[in-house]
Amino acid sequence: MMGIAVAHKGDGPTCQSATPGDLTVHFRVELTSSQSASVQLSTRRCVASDSSRSGTTTLSDWLPALLPQSEASMKTGRYVRAELFVLRGPAPSHSGGMSHPVSSAPEGSRMSNLGLSFIVLFACTSAFASPPSRIETEAESLASTPTPFAVLREFVTEDVYHYRFDIRVSTAPNAIVRVHRVVRERAPWRPRSPAHAIMLLHGDFANFVTNFVPTLGNPASSAPGLAPYLAARDIDVWGVDRRWTLPSAYGDISDLGEMGVAQELGDITVALTFARAARLSGDRDKGRIVLGGFSHGGELAYAYAAANGRHVSAVAVLDAYYDIAPEHAELRELACANAAAGREALAQGVTDSDNSFFITLGELARSAPQAQSPVFSSYTNRGALLAMNGLTYLLAPYTPLYHLSAPILDANGDVAALRESSEDSVSAWFASAPPHQSLRETVELDEIWCGATPRPELSNIRVPLFYLGAAGAFGDYGLYSTTRVSSTDVTALVVRRFGPERVSEDFGHGDLLYAADAPTLAWQPLATWLLSH
Repeated sequence: MMGIAVAHKGDGPTCQSATPGDLTVHFRVELTSSQSASVQLSTRRCVASDSSRSGTTTLSDWLPALLPQSEASMKTGRYVRAELFVLRGPAPSHSGGMSHPVSSAPEGSRMSNLGLSFIVLFACTSAFASPPSRIETEAESLASTPTPFAVLREFVTEDVYHYRFDIRVSTAPNAIVRVHRVVRERAPWRPRSPAHAIMLLHGDFANFVTNFVPTLGNPASSAPGLAPYLAARDIDVWGVDRRWTLPSAYGDISDLGEMGVAQELGDITVALTFARAARLSGDRDKGRIVLGGFSHGGELAYAYAAANGRHVSAVAVLDAYYDIAPEHAELRELACANAAAGREALAQGVTDSDNSFFITLGELARSAPQAQSPVFSSYTNRGALLAMNGLTYLLAPYTPLYHLSAPILDANGDVAALRESSEDSVSAWFASAPPHQSLRETVELDEIWCGATPRPELSNIRVPLFYLGAAGAFGDYGLYSTTRVSSTDVTALVVRRFGPERVSEDFGHGDLLYAADAPTLAWQPLATWLLSH
């Protein structure tokens, strides 16, 4: 499960000697079944400061001894809440149960209640600029956090499972880096370790699950999902959610105004560091990871590779542009205007670009498809969903005929049905949208498109690039960005059904993820490229 390599000496539960630097790590998990039954388990290991006098293990070696080994029981999908308690020096005797370890620490012993976030930071200091004193300050802050680390494991299909890791990185309400992994298992809680890996970044009004593993969404989608497709082909699929996906409809969003591109690039670094650490715990160093993204996630992938590129072996962008071609000046002007309007709203204290519009469209199309739409009164709820997907450019003209889903148009130009994606998958996509979204992020991504403010330049990208476009969305308009990188290994594919005269009906933005033929037209070429890079 985890992949943070640690050293241990013997099988004793605690460090019996007082060797400076030795740590006793108390690792405990709580499993809650679908019937809300709960069981708590714990173990301890001594982590020696001097690796020359100890063997090597990983945190993943601890779980099988703690967790039930029945595959049937694991397939039900148990929620696992895990905590790490790090004690410096010999551990005191512990009275058992699950009481907070701080209460049993003798005076003079120094102990910190740390989440895995601190373990990652401590073990991978080369990936971060913070000096040790800054790390210690974060550790002390996190000591008061009740759940610094949590894990969710869910059955997806056959031997493919979804892991979710919540890593708290500060005490702000939503300061959690939520990392996902979709991977084949060789045994319960024992992921395989494929040679190839990708970190996927989701788009707007979505998170990793609803974009890439939609069968696990709420509501669940009938679309099988890109991530399980890649995992079944021995690609290790990772992802990270942006922080605005975390709060509930009435949750604490007091830190929403801080959620901009710089923070997101930092979270991507944490996620990539975590993923590489997990993969490094295998038999060999499998190297860096491909960074991929859909829609605005693709724009962020470009930005990260251009600004930093640490841990990244290649870039895969799914239907997005970063630089806008000179001949499409009207699109740049639109981005500049949107950015300016957004900046004005931010100055007035607005931070939430909420997703209630998408949620309402999706939920009503599922629950009352033939009722009159409260959003677009001239349509039924079903008609409103179809119009928003097939005629998206009327509200969001990222390209002249941009649409989320390929439409079948009637004689009047109205959307009669969807051509590629099922109405179930599209309505689930909308209905499962996170309630909130950061306006600051939207503004800063528009500013990247506008190009009027400093930004990472694509010429900094020298790793291989794969661009996968949808002809009815960003499509050909995304090709210009691929010419701006310094890489000599660039592959581009625009999925299309028709010629340019029928672009208004062609493969849509979301069809890359939800269309019935997406596995053949889009996912297979991506998988082939990943396996060769």
